[in-house]
Amino acid sequence: MNSNNSDKKISSAVISRLPRYYRYLGDLLESDITRISSKELSAKMNITASQIRQDLNNFGGFGQQGYGYNVEYLYNEIKKILGLDRVYNLIVIGGGNIGQALVNYTNFERRGLVITAVFDINPRLIGMTIRGVKIYDIEKIEEFISNNKVDVAILTLPRSQACKVANQLASLGVKAIWNFSHVDLKLPEDVIVENVHLTDSLMTLLYKINEVETHETEEEYNEHNTNQ
Repeated sequence: MNSNNSDKKISSAVISRLPRYYRYLGDLLESDITRISSKELSAKMNITASQIRQDLNNFGGFGQQGYGYNVEYLYNEIKKILGLDRVYNLIVIGGGNIGQALVNYTNFERRGLVITAVFDINPRLIGMTIRGVKIYDIEKIEEFISNNKVDVAILTLPRSQACKVANQLASLGVKAIWNFSHVDLKLPEDVIVENVHLTDSLMTLLYKINEVETHETEEEYNEHNTNQ
């Protein structure tokens, strides 16, 4: 990788596209495709070829004039950039539907993400296992973190509990939180938080549906008036 880019501030838009590049390149590898041009990748991803080149140039480029990109090499380089070349230990706080679904998602292990424990307050859940992962009483969380390496905590709690637990996690030294709770967390600057608002995504989809329907209605109205 080009060392001149090591101190460069990468935009959040570029960072948000990296997982897509990684996913598409993985699909190409599975299809035994060894080389691809930015134009060909553009057609698959619906991103302009110039945007692809600009994005990858932030990290050194990786392409060769007249050759394109070596798929396996680029896949492995983006894997390193995303930090997927190591193993991460995760814990889930909240053993309800979302928490259990995340533990059951086997694709995490393929990415080096290992869920090591689940914590909950519900006595009916405590002591159960989900795909071999034990659910502990949340009162045991301090003891667990002090004795085990925890890279990421996943919050799937009601908003009424999320802030208190997030602050506890921060005080125990957890530096990254994947937040599925419907509340924006205010934590020390050295704690990285990625918020997942499922309803926000759904509402965006609904807006797009209504936008299309409104546009179609306007077209029908205009066509009707034109034909009169």
